Amino acid sequence: MLTIPPVRTEEEYRAAYARLDELLALTIDEGSELEAELDTLTTLIYAYEQEHHRSEPLDPIDAIKHEMEERGWKNKDLEPLIGPKSRVSEILNRKRYLTLDQINNLHKALNIPLEIFINDDVLENI
Repeated sequence: MLTIPPVRTEEEYRAAYARLDELLALTIDEGSELEAELDTLTTLIYAYEQEHHRSEPLDPIDAIKHEMEERGWKNKDLEPLIGPKSRVSEILNRKRYLTLDQINNLHKALNIPLEIFINDDVLENI
């Protein structure tokens, strides 16, 4: 029987996150007890983060730059997603808005949630 402790404190959160990292390094069979543990931990961690680690929505350009840094990408790596070098530069320098196609491409390629691109803060500044 699977027993997973609750995640109510920062210490429990860190322990749950460490276990999640361990599980993600494994090959887990579908329907196994490890898969159930992974699903449960993910849910508990998410709930804890929503309550205790909520932050303001990221700016779309900051989110793109963060993902680029994480992946070791340069501006040229965005060209297939955004367009020519000049277009990438204009967008990253906030001189041009992203189109829906560009948003969709960035969302799919960089796994940036659509809510980052389209939220009340972003819409107020258009």
